[in-house]
Amino acid sequence: MQHIDEKKLYSDSKYRFDYVAAYMGFGEKDINAIMGVAEKMRLLVSTLVDAVYVKQFEFDITKKHFLPKNEGFQGETAASLDELTLDHPQIKFRKDFLGKYLLRILKGPYDERFLKYLDWVAKIHTDTPEKKSKINVDYIHINALMGYVESAIIDTVRTLGLDREEEGVVLSAFNKLMWIQNDYYAKYYLNPYVNPEEQKESSSNSIDMWSVITGVIAGALGMWFVYQK
Repeated sequence: MQHIDEKKLYSDSKYRFDYVAAYMGFGEKDINAIMGVAEKMRLLVSTLVDAVYVKQFEFDITKKHFLPKNEGFQGETAASLDELTLDHPQIKFRKDFLGKYLLRILKGPYDERFLKYLDWVAKIHTDTPEKKSKINVDYIHINALMGYVESAIIDTVRTLGLDREEEGVVLSAFNKLMWIQNDYYAKYYLNPYVNPEEQKESSSNSIDMWSVITGVIAGALGMWFVYQK
């Protein structure tokens, strides 16, 4: 039985990845599967990005997070939700960020720098002292977003005309990768060591961890049911 250092899971992004990847069985086969469809997927990234932002604008509770000024954005922000449109300069800035993220996970390389990038993507959505902006998105919205992005990726993969076996391998690989990214978000939202004097009871932390594990199982079952049709 392998020993896992619980505190190190929250302080070492590579150590955390190694554990979660081993738990899920994410490895070279999955990386090669993603790389194998990268060229075809790149052509569809802009369509995927547009779909994600249309979804974000369907709800005021998610759209409001695009009103504060983004770190790195130099233009004027919208004054209200009504003024904030899908072609607003700041939304174009955010779309470009998402597009670069999707291209990055397609092209790799899946090295330690890449893992730090996944960790950084999660961190910037929380209110941390290192950030210039104060954008802080509640985890419920991040979780819903990741579910939608994964669903959009699945829909995109199924348009590539892959044979059934390859398609299954590719979908499984993206499913694992999206849950690895989601876990990096969980690292910041569900970290019991951020403020030790106010730690939750261990039973609460167990529930948080199992919510992530349950999500992974649900994703896997969803894909299994797709392939039973």
